[in-house]
Amino acid sequence: MKLMKNLRLRWKMLVVVLPLVLIPLIVVGGIVSYTSVDLARQGINKASMDDLEHMAAFTRHLLESHHQQFQVYQQERKDDFITDLKTLAKIAENMVAAEQRLVENGEITLKVAQQRVRKQLKQVNIGETGYLYALTSDGTLQVHVAREQENIIDEQDGNGRFFIRQMVETAKATEPGELNLIRYPWRNEALGDTLFREKLAAYLYFPQWDWVIAAAGYISESYTDMMFEQQALNDLKEKIKQKKVGQTGYIFCMNSKGTFTIHPQDEGQNFIDIRDRSGHEFIREMCENKQGWIRYPWGDEGTARMKIVRYEYFEPWDWIVAVGCYEDEFYEAANTISWNSAKLTLAVTLITSLICVLLVSYTSKVFTDPIREMIRVIRRVKKGHLDEQMAIDSNDELGELAHTFNRMTEIITQNQEMQASLAQHGKMASLGVLSSGVAHEINNPLGVILGYAGYIENKIGEEDPNYHYIHEIKRESKRCRKIVQDLLSYARTPQSVLEKTDINALLNQIVDFAANHTDMHHVTIVKNLSPGLPELNIDGDQMRQVAINLILNAGGAIKDHGRLEVETKRDNEDVLIIFRDSGVGIEQEILERIFEPFFTTKAKGTGLGLAISKQIIEQHHGSINMTSTPGVGTTVTVRLPQDSEEYLL
Repeated sequence: MKLMKNLRLRWKMLVVVLPLVLIPLIVVGGIVSYTSVDLARQGINKASMDDLEHMAAFTRHLLESHHQQFQVYQQERKDDFITDLKTLAKIAENMVAAEQRLVENGEITLKVAQQRVRKQLKQVNIGETGYLYALTSDGTLQVHVAREQENIIDEQDGNGRFFIRQMVETAKATEPGELNLIRYPWRNEALGDTLFREKLAAYLYFPQWDWVIAAAGYISESYTDMMFEQQALNDLKEKIKQKKVGQTGYIFCMNSKGTFTIHPQDEGQNFIDIRDRSGHEFIREMCENKQGWIRYPWGDEGTARMKIVRYEYFEPWDWIVAVGCYEDEFYEAANTISWNSAKLTLAVTLITSLICVLLVSYTSKVFTDPIREMIRVIRRVKKGHLDEQMAIDSNDELGELAHTFNRMTEIITQNQEMQASLAQHGKMASLGVLSSGVAHEINNPLGVILGYAGYIENKIGEEDPNYHYIHEIKRESKRCRKIVQDLLSYARTPQSVLEKTDINALLNQIVDFAANHTDMHHVTIVKNLSPGLPELNIDGDQMRQVAINLILNAGGAIKDHGRLEVETKRDNEDVLIIFRDSGVGIEQEILERIFEPFFTTKAKGTGLGLAISKQIIEQHHGSINMTSTPGVGTTVTVRLPQDSEEYLL
């Protein structure tokens, strides 16, 4: 008992749970081992018959796959044949067009051009007997391998259709160069044809010569490849004959007349009248029934054994597919499986026991790992890392504990943030007092400097070499005064005076004003203000200061010519003001500090503009967010509540 107390939680679970799992498992394994042999003997015959049935079905499926494969193969060859006909017709058209250009350029005569085309087209063969031909719209053959200059307008195909008339009419009705297809039964007696065969022609019209140009060939020649198909069938037969069923069984096929089409020894012979050892014509029975089971004695006198055969019908070829095996081989398998079943049951028991050990170990790990993770997080929080959170992966007691702990750390963090905020307010108060005194002490000498600088500037001309220095003194003094003013504005932001304001009207005024600013002449400002927005309780002057600051910042970020979009829209109970520019963008490390006081990327900036803007927005209980992609642009989103007054009260 003392040892159990000192064990880790995971090992305690293993010691307690494993006996409860393994003991019943071993008992059940022994019972299964005893009964499995008997069940195996009972099921072996049915399983063997199922095997025969499955093998017969599998063989039939092999034949079906072979049959379908060559149907698809023939269709693909036919499609390729059509594509070849179209390609040859277009090539022939290109030949004619090339010769026509030579005629138009005066290099050759029309007669010479047509003679050259005839010679070229008659050299093209399509398949075994296909060819290119051309005829005028009155039916006179201009190009043909055997009947050139004959008029065939009244020729009829094997169905009695005036297909030449149809070709001429269709070709002339379509756009020049547009391909057409026609299929017709044809027998070319001039070339020695004795039977009608399906012929396919791709044709088009060339109006400059009044020629209908056609590429034609027999469809049967596009996919006939008997040697290839026969070789594939022979390969399939060999695979089927090599498949053994049990020790001596095999697969064989025959047609409905009793001739073996696949057989290990007697392929090609007819056994319709053969009888088994009981005198029954079992082959004839199989040919008549076409599908089913048959059992018959087979073998030499005195050694005949009962054979069982499953046979199925393959209709496309009128074949009967049969799978046979001797019954005594079934019982041999039963004896073998009895011994194997005992060994297998023992092995399964051992493997299952091992799996149970692994599962119990894994279960204990599932329960203890979250506790170990909680201990790790607690130790981190104890060291001051209050941002650490426990992962909540479940809704059980551990999940509730993790949620409660996370809530506790959030409260502690909030309290620390409140303390930091109070400290910041104290700093801001001190900064306000300090900045007031600094402003008083600095503004007075700055005023004197500006006064004397202005006086001297008026006394000397621009050509004086000292004029530039006086001008710099004035500009830098004004910059000092603006820094002091910004510091006062940040440290002593006045209380907002709220009044109902139409934000769209206010933005229209601000955009119109900003568009005329010298820093914005290279920027196109686009307004996308949503109508029907509610009036907001805001300080218009302060909001104007925020908007102008954001617009001028966008203008400074845009080099050469760019675009600034000012958008307003409603988001639930809030109103969004979005400033989206196409400027140079801001790097991520700079973006994280962009609202810090006195942080600036400008050579002569104070770093207080965005800090004051953020201060004003937060005073209205809104939020300001900035996202940016370098090289693409920056988007600033200002969110304002509909009624800031209720927050301020």
